Amino acid sequence: MTTGQATQIGSEMLTLALYLAGPVVVVGMVVGLFISIVQAITQIQEQSVSFVMKIIASGAALMFFSPWMLRKVLDFATHHLGDLTRYLR
Repeated sequence: MTTGQATQIGSEMLTLALYLAGPVVVVGMVVGLFISIVQAITQIQEQSVSFVMKIIASGAALMFFSPWMLRKVLDFATHHLGDLTRYLR
């Protein structure tokens, strides 16, 4: 395996990690923004409300997107393990 191949695989892994984390992070950010607006309107400044709602929303997003995430990870692993002989030269 050359350094170019290792760099390419590392780059693909980081891109995949960002691609997989994106939906969960975006859902958490949107829920956090919505809860912050509601808290500003109602003047309730309890931090645990925002935290709990973001955890619940992130968990729901993770459950919803997990089949897609698993498919992406399996495609990545299948692609690279299928080309294992190319890397061993």
